[in-house]
Amino acid sequence: MDGLSRLFRPRSVAVFGGWWAENVIEQCLKAGFDGDIWPVHPKRDKIHGIPCFRSLSELPSAPDAAFLGINRHAVIEVTAELAAMGCGGAVCFASGFAETGDAHRQQQLVEAAGDMPLLGPNCYGVLNYLDGAMLWPDQHGGRAVDRGVAIISQSSNIAINISMQARGVPIAYTACVGNQAQTSLADMARSLLADPRVTAAGLYIEGIVDAGDFAAMVAEAAAAGKSIVAIKSGKTEAARHAASSHTAALAGDGAASSAFLARCGVIEATSPEEMMEVLKILHLFGRLPGNRLTAMCCSGGEAGLTADLAGSRQLVWPQIPDANRRQLAETLGPLVALANPLDYHTFIWGDEAKMTDTFAAMMGDWVDLSVLVIDFPRSDRCSDAAWHPAVAAMKQAGENSGTQVAMLGSLAEGLSEAWAISLIDQGILPLCGFEHGLRAIELAAQPVQQDCWQPHPASPPPADRQLVDEAAAKQMLAESGIGVPQGAVAAAPSRLAGAAAGLTAPLVLKGLGHAHKSETGLVRLGLTHDALAGAASTMSAAKGFLVEEMAPPPAGELLVGLRRDPVYGISLTVGTGGVEAELLGDVATLILPASRDEIRAALAGLRLAPLLTGYRGRPAADIDAAVTAIQTLCDLIETSPAIDEIEINPLMLAPSGGGVLALDAVIWNTAARPEEENAS
Repeated sequence: MDGLSRLFRPRSVAVFGGWWAENVIEQCLKAGFDGDIWPVHPKRDKIHGIPCFRSLSELPSAPDAAFLGINRHAVIEVTAELAAMGCGGAVCFASGFAETGDAHRQQQLVEAAGDMPLLGPNCYGVLNYLDGAMLWPDQHGGRAVDRGVAIISQSSNIAINISMQARGVPIAYTACVGNQAQTSLADMARSLLADPRVTAAGLYIEGIVDAGDFAAMVAEAAAAGKSIVAIKSGKTEAARHAASSHTAALAGDGAASSAFLARCGVIEATSPEEMMEVLKILHLFGRLPGNRLTAMCCSGGEAGLTADLAGSRQLVWPQIPDANRRQLAETLGPLVALANPLDYHTFIWGDEAKMTDTFAAMMGDWVDLSVLVIDFPRSDRCSDAAWHPAVAAMKQAGENSGTQVAMLGSLAEGLSEAWAISLIDQGILPLCGFEHGLRAIELAAQPVQQDCWQPHPASPPPADRQLVDEAAAKQMLAESGIGVPQGAVAAAPSRLAGAAAGLTAPLVLKGLGHAHKSETGLVRLGLTHDALAGAASTMSAAKGFLVEEMAPPPAGELLVGLRRDPVYGISLTVGTGGVEAELLGDVATLILPASRDEIRAALAGLRLAPLLTGYRGRPAADIDAAVTAIQTLCDLIETSPAIDEIEINPLMLAPSGGGVLALDAVIWNTAARPEEENAS
């Protein structure tokens, strides 16, 4: 039994407070909770007909769970008393702690709780639909289930909204995390997923407290055969800080968090609708074994729209095998064109046997999921009796073929909650709406690495950063084995001619001391030796000069950036390089450590990738050398605590076998980090 088990699955509940406490008791009674409910109130005799206790000392025993619907001043003392008597855990509903800047009061609350599990503060609580234990001070839209998914949210309102879903998702638990003063989202997910009645989890995440612990939790869930889908908020431009590099602008929190979740094996959804549709898949089937689909439609319009809307997804429509085509032809006759998606027309509508044969012919080991596109009529104005044979046929065909089956409504309204619940009970996946349904299939079919990967430990932002000038940065790269252009350094324009005497024109001149040299007029290309001094005289902001031989035309240019992330450890961003890097935004982000295969896959996923592999007769770029160079940069930042950020833009790729050159390099070193300053 884990440390949160008594709190999440209590047999006795103590409730403190007035109106909010009344709501908790009401919800427990409505849900049929058969454990003990102990209202604690100094003045009231009964709440909802249940006798009140005047104080904690009057309780018959230590409660398994407590809901603290009292103010932030009183809650600390009560929390300490509950901890001392051995309470199984408490929900602190009160706000006015760290979320309003009062970190001291929050620390006092944590100290009062001691070893007793504490959710919050500023926490709405927990809904347990399996056992009827509702530590929840408000109405909700859930129903009792025997098994289902867990919803864990950093937003109470999001949790309430999800509880009102009418998509048939069986929700076993809904839990809010509040401020995570003591108990983290990962702690809660770990406990809820340990319940054998929980099939999967959906998370609404605003921020991750401990990336390493979160990754470990996901790995534990995967080992138990349970998957997680999450929404991560705070990913818009408004959430990104002012950037001192292309990497920071291109790989803000959104890219880093998505890379982290993907590497952990978490499915990332972009909306509650997506998440709920994915959860239905995970609940019934777990992760899909692949992305091969068949679809059956009773009109050409539905078939065409299904194919069109799926066209932008990573979904595959396999050809119908010959034997299956013959079976379809026998059943449907010569007027039906046999294709996938299939328009089976309405000739067989209502004939359960022929519908079963037709659907079965679109199933088998050559497909991962078979979908019947179907919208049920409104129950308030129409009859759905004629739709029953289609349901029975789909169920029977799936059982006969051993294929997982789904029913996809073109509109979300096309599958009512009643029908969705009924289909799930029959082992049929109900998907509500083309857009979210097809996206859910795509997400659930994504391959995942099932390992115990751990990110590097995160460190707080440095108190100060120092720019390493480009000449010194390139020297560091060269010493690590990464190619750089032949070059020389001069402190003043008058010394450039002598410094560059051994270099072959045309030449590049750069003014040192700035991260963004192109934007500030500190780069001049195609110069002769005689032109160096004149060009340098125009660079009044330069703190020295670097002159280099111009590189030959590349087969490709990459941006490569690495930066320490205060949450996820170290991020790696690769993408289309050059002065248009930010404009194009063609990047992929990984969280270190990353293997050569992961780096190569990231490069292959860029829109630039065809140009690197020999597009329309162009020479193929030296991708192997690029992967080696990127791996070397990863090793450099991983083994150099003083380096905060590295960016090469561009990393020039020569034709295959020709290697790479770092044409521009920016390295930021850290001054003392906050914890280092405190320690000194």
